[in-house]
Amino acid sequence: MIPNRPFRPAPVTARDKLLEAAVKLVRTNGYAATSVDELCREAGVTKGAFFHHFPTKEALGVASAEYWSASTSGFFAAAPYHHHADPVDRVLGYIDFRVALIGGPVEGFSCVAGTMVQEAFRSSAAIRVACEASIMGNCAALEDDIAQAMAQRGVTGTSAASFARHIQAVIQGSFVLAKTQEPAEAAELAREQLGHLRRYFAMLFKEDTEETMQ
Repeated sequence: MIPNRPFRPAPVTARDKLLEAAVKLVRTNGYAATSVDELCREAGVTKGAFFHHFPTKEALGVASAEYWSASTSGFFAAAPYHHHADPVDRVLGYIDFRVALIGGPVEGFSCVAGTMVQEAFRSSAAIRVACEASIMGNCAALEDDIAQAMAQRGVTGTSAASFARHIQAVIQGSFVLAKTQEPAEAAELAREQLGHLRRYFAMLFKEDTEETMQ
């Protein structure tokens, strides 16, 4: 397991402090239950500072999804699975890396965009679109490796984009299932689901299905 740690440097500006507060509080309490007052307290800034940077709570929600995307995309771009020569190993390595990130309380490994969109997909089109961009950005980052793996192993009948969406659907779903559990069991349930995902892809690409995850 990779210990949970921030993907970003410590915030310095009031705006970044508010975005960091949003990441923490939305993952812990949800978007609707997080008030502007709570965000300001967590960030250690005044309400005036909040409204200087964000005209509404919705605007902060959109910005926090974009902030989350920018930081996590850089983190995954630098991950070691990219160094595998075989595209199948890169796809399986991505799943292994996601498994390794799961540990501790759910709010430490769940997705800000996935959490917000579950609550706000009908009430805020702007937040829905920002969360879609975040989650689908993760899909797009996998497509080339999946396409190469499909071509190399002769896998047909669907598209790399569809496979990439399936991976993200399982990841997001594993976070939802984890939230149904007591804290001590949450991470293990999420890892279990990604383990099934890994075995599916290993069989699909005719890899050694007895291989265990790192």
